[in-house]
Amino acid sequence: MKFYPLQFKPILKDRIWGGTKLQSVLNKEITSETTGESWELSTVPNDVSVVSNGDLKGKDLNELIELYPVEILGKSVLERFGKQFPLLFKFIDAKEDLSIQLHPNDELAQKRHNSFGKTEMWYVMQADKGSRLVVGFKKDSNKDEYLAKLASKELISLLDETEVKKGDIFFLETGTIHAIGGGVVIAEIQQTSDVTYRVYDWDRVDANGNGRELHTDLALDAINFNTTKAKVDYENKINHSNKTVHCDYFKTNVIPLEGKMNWEAHKGSFAVFMCTQGEFSLEVENTLYSYKMGDTVLLPAKIEKAIISGNANLLEVWI
Repeated sequence: MKFYPLQFKPILKDRIWGGTKLQSVLNKEITSETTGESWELSTVPNDVSVVSNGDLKGKDLNELIELYPVEILGKSVLERFGKQFPLLFKFIDAKEDLSIQLHPNDELAQKRHNSFGKTEMWYVMQADKGSRLVVGFKKDSNKDEYLAKLASKELISLLDETEVKKGDIFFLETGTIHAIGGGVVIAEIQQTSDVTYRVYDWDRVDANGNGRELHTDLALDAINFNTTKAKVDYENKINHSNKTVHCDYFKTNVIPLEGKMNWEAHKGSFAVFMCTQGEFSLEVENTLYSYKMGDTVLLPAKIEKAIISGNANLLEVWI
């Protein structure tokens, strides 16, 4: 089997807070005026990504891993996670504020939901003027203060709101209370998990007058009530893989590309590139593969080197 860079059909998600930027900014073929998410790489049950290019077109990611576990995942990833793709990649368009929410850690998620926890990071791809993210508490809080403010619908007064711009990166450890604000498009990298504890949804209701489910009790054991430094500082050296978030679950670098650079695989792991700006090509074994902003590509672990060329901004992710 000749392994090559794999692309997958986006899994589009309609959301009450979604909009149309996944089409206007990222060229996705959206299905509604409220398309909030494009799941680019997923093995979440019932939402498994399907290959859209090349000889493996039509096979889903779980099938590929079953057939070629070492070649797709890499030896060290396989040893740690078994035949399970451990990450979920998304693009998110928040036309309106997302709910205030948080995610449990591995231990709680396994116990309650038979799932991984949800450590995640955000890369801001586009932000309207004045757009912001809500991440963590302004100052250390506690359960009683939190519950009192939640009951009086003043929770936001405890939380840290940060105005954002293109290129900002945030790392959200499990337990961090957060919300993506309206007017922001984000690339999100996270553990394979769809477990979210929603604690406040701005008193929104749907067309039938119903609010979305809240998870107040479940969230209490999962919240980190202390302040957290979520924003990540990083270098932006041209044609270089600049370190951003390196954690137990994934490693992400930013590559500002102007021209050409050689790339080598991270031993024992697959790699994923998300194109957040511009256009680029990968040359693998004398074959050229081309991509544009909004594309996500999986390099099987079997691919050990490539030449990257173009004018683009890339997120490079591995384990």
